[in-house]
Amino acid sequence: MAVTDYICHYQSPLGNITLASDGEALTGLWFDGQKHFAAGLSVNKIERPDLKVFKDTRLWLDCYFGGKPPAFTPHLTPRGTDFQREVWQVLLTISYGTTMTYGQVSTIVARRLGRNTMSAQAVGNAVSRNPISIIIPCHRVIGADGSLVGYAAGLDRKIRLLALEKTSPFSCRMIGNPM
Repeated sequence: MAVTDYICHYQSPLGNITLASDGEALTGLWFDGQKHFAAGLSVNKIERPDLKVFKDTRLWLDCYFGGKPPAFTPHLTPRGTDFQREVWQVLLTISYGTTMTYGQVSTIVARRLGRNTMSAQAVGNAVSRNPISIIIPCHRVIGADGSLVGYAAGLDRKIRLLALEKTSPFSCRMIGNPM
């Protein structure tokens, strides 16, 4: 049986974004043309902007790009390996307007996996393959020296996303349960 993915599009101030869903949860969010764009999507894609998860995600993005930290998260089901999903769970803990180094992420992932250490490079590879950009905030991961290294959608976007987060004191809330 062929898997069907649903897609819709969002126009952000930083460029067009493609959203993907399995019909219930958000499975992808990419700036059009970014590295690993639409990775993991089936060949069967149907445009369905009316899906609840897309409505929730557009509201989240409207709040975010409006300079307000969203007070909810759409239902997410990122596709990846167990290790990648573990790394992405750590990324979800990085608060709006803050950053974490690859080494810090590595330390947390190692602890969660019951290990003493974890390669920052392995973590960096998982971060770069994050299929739900912005909401799973890979743009908040920086180099050990504070440098802005790596972002699949380009360093210029990473800089603009981090700058946006430094300027907004109000939050945006969704009515009802996003799940």
